[in-house]
Amino acid sequence: MDVPKFIHSNIKKTINRLLFPFHTNKTVHNAFKIGKGGQSPIATNIEVKLEEDLIKWILILVGKIFMSQPVFLELNGPINICGDIHGQYADLLQIFYTLGFPDKQNYLFMGDYVDRGNRSLEVILLLFCYKILYPNSFFLLRGNHETGSISKQYGFYSECIKRGYSVKLWKLFIDTFNKMPLSAMIFNRILCMHGGISPNLNSLEDLKNIKRPLDIPDSGIACDLVWADPDPNTSKWGENERGVSYVFGENVLKKFLEENGIDLICRGHQVVEDGYEFFGGRRLVTVFSAPRYCGEFDNKGAVLVIKKDMECSFVCFD
Repeated sequence: MDVPKFIHSNIKKTINRLLFPFHTNKTVHNAFKIGKGGQSPIATNIEVKLEEDLIKWILILVGKIFMSQPVFLELNGPINICGDIHGQYADLLQIFYTLGFPDKQNYLFMGDYVDRGNRSLEVILLLFCYKILYPNSFFLLRGNHETGSISKQYGFYSECIKRGYSVKLWKLFIDTFNKMPLSAMIFNRILCMHGGISPNLNSLEDLKNIKRPLDIPDSGIACDLVWADPDPNTSKWGENERGVSYVFGENVLKKFLEENGIDLICRGHQVVEDGYEFFGGRRLVTVFSAPRYCGEFDNKGAVLVIKKDMECSFVCFD
């Protein structure tokens, strides 16, 4: 998919506006360069205000791109796989400063861009702009926070209103979230989603057959893809303490992987101390990319780096 020149030019200008305060603030820029940028007070207090009409245009464009691509993405490497960001804009930029910006690197993000942190708008708009600019090398999956009910409860709705935007714009964000893909396969061997597998998921064809636009339902495959969790105390399926979806055990996981010829599941959705954590004999890994989550945890952030030869490694940051 080629991006028309006038769209390319306007999106690049918007990206520069979103990045400009960070590139020009020497304290923040130097902090990023030495890997200590994170959620410093200077970084988190920088706010970028885009015009509402410009944001509407971005949402319409990126929504069309989402709908032009499959709900189940089939990708190859090299690629960097990122977990939850949750409005921690400075930490998102730390990823790009560390691993390379999307003009030079391929990325897959696994959802939960908004809520909790105080710069959800900058996070989601920068990611959407990169998706428009690099539609075939920059990919965004949907998380459980990219829904109307959750984003209204956990901060994104309030952030939109407090910063002077209309309820109508927030609703357009939700309409756009409803068009996002839900899962991805890397090299036909690594399955990625935000949450986990489902008791209703029998084959990969089920992932390909999910219809969009989609409000995430209260149950079923789409619900479990963004909500389910692995549980070391469960062998099969169990009740999820979140009050929605399921937890699944090692036996269920291994059976699903073997039946579908998959080596590894990569997912986000849960804070883990080192930024990544294996489960089920290293057949599933949770990746979480928001260090010091909400200012309440002492966790690291991590990114899974997959090279062209399928060699995998983790880059971690404080």
